Amino acid sequence: MSRFFSFGRLLTLLAKESIQMRRDRLTFAMMLGVPLIQLVLFGFAINTDPKELPAALVAPTQDRFTRSMVSALELTGYYRFVAPDATAGEAEEMIARGDVSFVVTVPSDFGRRVERNEDATILIEADATDPSVSSGAISTLSTVAAEALTREAGGLAVASAPPLVSITVHNRYNPEGITQYNIVPGLLGVILQLTMVMMTAMALTREIERGTMENLLSMPATPLEIMLGKVLPYLAVGAVQVFVVLAAARALFDVPFVGSLSLILLGILVFVLALVILGYLISTVARTQMQAMQMTFFFFLPSLLLSGFMFPFRGMPQWAQYLGEIFPLTHFLRLIRSIMLKGADAATVSGSLFALMGFVVLLAAVSLLRFRRTLD
Repeated sequence: MSRFFSFGRLLTLLAKESIQMRRDRLTFAMMLGVPLIQLVLFGFAINTDPKELPAALVAPTQDRFTRSMVSALELTGYYRFVAPDATAGEAEEMIARGDVSFVVTVPSDFGRRVERNEDATILIEADATDPSVSSGAISTLSTVAAEALTREAGGLAVASAPPLVSITVHNRYNPEGITQYNIVPGLLGVILQLTMVMMTAMALTREIERGTMENLLSMPATPLEIMLGKVLPYLAVGAVQVFVVLAAARALFDVPFVGSLSLILLGILVFVLALVILGYLISTVARTQMQAMQMTFFFFLPSLLLSGFMFPFRGMPQWAQYLGEIFPLTHFLRLIRSIMLKGADAATVSGSLFALMGFVVLLAAVSLLRFRRTLD
């Protein structure tokens, strides 16, 4: 047997590594699960040209020209009127909450002006906090409007020329369509999620790997006290990151802060608390720091893709939107963008804020149950 190389020793080492891989089921699952998730998400859920975007219609007099216009907009595939008879106040609340992407306002004299071949105007307000959502839908407006009303007015004796219709588009909250206004607030959530979950997930697994877990268990401390002792210090780390990102957002990118700073900080606090408890929950499942890191990225990838940060949330299939609702980042993005860019008040963002609070309670309860079971 050669002292430099032996097939026998090599086969023995390969057999040993195969056994080790079978024992590490989590790593093996990651090897199969991550590519599968990427394939499904990128293949089905990601859409850079979103269709069926929710819209509200404000039309005091819904004559046949208005109906023809609405039908033409729906046929483009970009608009889905979820509130076809909304008032101006109701539509304003819906676009502020993010329930609709567009508000289409047709004035009461629209049909009369078309019949007289006078200038007729339609106002379309777009939620431009995500510029990529409204770009495709707005680009088709002028052609669609002219064709629809020309077809509808074709049988009129007074129609000696095509109706003169102008579409006024008002990009709400981000008139210039600056991408940084949408990206930078979202980056705060992404950075916090990656760092807070990973660092906290390492906390308990580090104790296990270093052999100091027995000392921790010998202390007269309850599972709740241990969990709080592990996660609360990372709130200070999160506070530093929040200060840096918000300061950079204002100083470097001139991102507007329209809403209440105290409301922003409250939402950030609840979000960070949910993240550190999630990291602690991961640490009760993982047995090594490598497993904790793998599980963190396994959670981070679909959360990043399905939250609406990289791709329009409304452009995803319905099943992907339902799946995206289970991630705290989705609700945080709605909250932070609504407050910073729209100036939303507490009532407007209460749904997202309560959802984040629900994550805190649920994750804390599961973490405490997991802690007791794994340490018995």
